[in-house]
Amino acid sequence: MTTRSGTARSGDLDLVYDEFGDLDAPPVLLIMGLGAQMTLWREGFCRAVADRGYRVIRFDNRDVGLSTKLDGARVSGPLLPIRLANTFLGRPVGDVPYTLVDMADDARAVLDHLDIERAHIVGASMGGMITQVFAAEHADRAHTATVVMSSNNQALLPPPGPKQLLSLISPPPKNADREALIAHRAKVGQVIGSPVHPLSMEQALAYSAENYDRSYYPAGFVRQFAAIQATGSLAGFNKRTRVPTLVLHGTHDKLMRPSGAKAIAKAVPDARLHLVDGMAHDLPEPLWDEIVGTMTGHFAEHTGS
Repeated sequence: MTTRSGTARSGDLDLVYDEFGDLDAPPVLLIMGLGAQMTLWREGFCRAVADRGYRVIRFDNRDVGLSTKLDGARVSGPLLPIRLANTFLGRPVGDVPYTLVDMADDARAVLDHLDIERAHIVGASMGGMITQVFAAEHADRAHTATVVMSSNNQALLPPPGPKQLLSLISPPPKNADREALIAHRAKVGQVIGSPVHPLSMEQALAYSAENYDRSYYPAGFVRQFAAIQATGSLAGFNKRTRVPTLVLHGTHDKLMRPSGAKAIAKAVPDARLHLVDGMAHDLPEPLWDEIVGTMTGHFAEHTGS
């Protein structure tokens, strides 16, 4: 199966993408999460979707991977604890370079570049939030929406587990070298990942090294996190969504708790919720058959392809 790569343009930004599968097959656009490069959609996962008859596109969001970095763009507003408190209350907060609405526009720009009129839109974590915005703002470009391990950030949802949240937002040790930075990120993956299907430390370090060597840019994480907080609750987007929506979430996810998935499924008209037993805030390879099968079944149910 041939892999194709290219660069799309969104305003002044370059967005780097990969493709798998037949160009004439129904397209699937994969959107990754906070600070995460497109390579977290593992190649084997993308090929598993493509093998079921789809053209699979993954891309680096702005401020991550090989896409444009907004060097020097600043986030202003209250300190992080106050921003987190406002997020818990579903309130937008902060003066930011961009929001999730802008990032949904980026996803549309990738489709424009590839001359794709409509696609199945799939997002994980923050990518799932972008997908929720996309489904409301660009409904004419989406056959279906699939929201994976995400939340709509509505007011008063149970907060993330303290261990998982602190692991995600805590910086690495000062003056850390390459090996220490790789180890730090591998540890984060193990803390937020599935306890039922854990990666070995050897695998975690290998994946972390791959991503570090491709691109290491922590400033992008800060701005993307601020984009989530500045967008606030997505419940308003959910209520005006008419795109067929699947909400897919792990039973063991403590970073984005299943309550967030249930809130999305309740707010989006006629959405379907599918809980994956044993999955946490990751996409464990032993669960790919269930995840991919559920996703592609959703695609086929609503488009016949």
